[in-house]
Amino acid sequence: MLPAQGVNVPCFLLLVILLFPRVALALMWFFSTYLQRAFDGGLVLPVIGFIFLPLTTIVYAWEINSGMPTEGVNLVWLLAAVIIDLGGLGGGAQRQSRR
Repeated sequence: MLPAQGVNVPCFLLLVILLFPRVALALMWFFSTYLQRAFDGGLVLPVIGFIFLPLTTIVYAWEINSGMPTEGVNLVWLLAAVIIDLGGLGGGAQRQSRR
């Protein structure tokens, strides 16, 4: 019997989103209404999120589109995304200052 095709797709998508959040945001913006539904069709917040906090923008859109409140455990996911985004920004600045 052959193994099921497409079983690893969710893992692959999660990996792509974590490694390339800006690419994932751009693809979501151009090929779906996922971000428009989360941000009520506005353009300013998704663009700011794309520039400064891309993973946080994706997590927030996921929570809103899934109907989850941004409190409790869901707030922990959102704060973890903020910390990951800010850690990436701060680490690059720290490496630049050593040169």
